[in-house]
Amino acid sequence: MTAITWLSPNKLDFPPVEQAFDDPPGLLAAGGDLRPERLLAAYARGIFPWYDDNSPILWWSPDPRMVLTPSAVHVSRSLAKLIRQDRYRVTMDTAFTEVISRCAGLRAEREGTWITEDMHAAYAQLHQLGHAHSVEIWQDDALLGGLYGVAMGKLFFGESMFSLAPNTSKLALVALARQLQRWDFAMIDCQMPTDHLHSLGAREMSRADFQAVLRQWVAGESRESPWQFDMNVLKKH
Repeated sequence: MTAITWLSPNKLDFPPVEQAFDDPPGLLAAGGDLRPERLLAAYARGIFPWYDDNSPILWWSPDPRMVLTPSAVHVSRSLAKLIRQDRYRVTMDTAFTEVISRCAGLRAEREGTWITEDMHAAYAQLHQLGHAHSVEIWQDDALLGGLYGVAMGKLFFGESMFSLAPNTSKLALVALARQLQRWDFAMIDCQMPTDHLHSLGAREMSRADFQAVLRQWVAGESRESPWQFDMNVLKKH
């Protein structure tokens, strides 16, 4: 078996993504750190960190990749009904740290979390620098769902989502997709394939095709932070 590449703490270099392992699928490198420069360099190459407290930092580039074109987001009948009921308030970038904490907490309860304290701090710093964003679903003052991720150019790299009420994470993703469509974003990266994401219109893309998308769209000027939804984004296509 080929030895894994260990990243130098002093350099931001990553090995070519084509060197990622087949087993475990997509594992590319280990080590390094989570400072903003390294995280942004990783996302620009289609690489993301995913690990737990019992392992070193692990870097991944899966093949295939799960992606969602904003215009292709699928709204089921039950989700469309929820949107029509206008039961929830939807915001952006108003509770980033709370969203990431809820994502980490729910995952820890169910299966153990990869959102370690270091990951939490790193993405909070990216948010402060204007690179990471959140979507929040509220009922009165209660946060009942949301998601967060990283934006570069015309691409949004989704990281995690949570629901404390039925379909609230789906509602967050639909709202994000429709807003990104208005802003002419090309794609939402969903990283790993799941049935949940398939049901929302996401599809698998080869690593080679994803790299071509990165080359075309990641280098553009990023949208100014903090982000805000247009009025009635859920009710208008």
